[in-house]
Amino acid sequence: MTAKDCGHHDDEEGHKLPRRLFAAVIGFIILILFIILLIWLILRPTKPHFILQDATVYAFNVSTPSFLTTNIQITVASRNPNDKIGIYYDKLDVYATYRGQQITLPTLLPPTYQGHKDVSIWSPFVYGNSVPVAPYLGNALSQDQMVGTVLLNIKIDGRVRWKVGSFISGRYHLYVNCPAYVGVGGKMIGNSFAVGSSAIKYQLVQNCHVDV
Repeated sequence: MTAKDCGHHDDEEGHKLPRRLFAAVIGFIILILFIILLIWLILRPTKPHFILQDATVYAFNVSTPSFLTTNIQITVASRNPNDKIGIYYDKLDVYATYRGQQITLPTLLPPTYQGHKDVSIWSPFVYGNSVPVAPYLGNALSQDQMVGTVLLNIKIDGRVRWKVGSFISGRYHLYVNCPAYVGVGGKMIGNSFAVGSSAIKYQLVQNCHVDV
């Protein structure tokens, strides 16, 4: 073998070494991802449970022609049912709707981490001032006023992440819908009582529908 052949052989070995290192790194990354996926499939995170505990109505007033002013404080509880998975609530907006129409501004809840089996409670205000109600809802709103009861939906829209050990997942869309029957014009229904001189608190303890 000539000196030229030896030099060519050394060059080939020098080029193979980076490729082998690169292949080893890729293989290691794939192994780690496989382990994370396996843990994820074994644990199978369960979506959180939400309960609308109560709603304190400070204002629910209808003015002509079909403008709605709303001021309600709600209490919402969330429970993490998972034994080994934590939940990050990164961004949660809560608002009220009437027959599908949003009638309050969204209220941003503070970011929260929820450990295994933990419970988190929020008590935000949702409000809207002179919000025009869609014309096709005018008759329904008038009927609800006559009956003295209205069905509102308290909705939560946001993003969550799952935490398994040191692994944190990407963001998932969270959607929560909580039905709430409240009185109109100061009417008390169900388990309700006056709060001060201008508000009524409705004890609801209503399970919410949750989609993740």
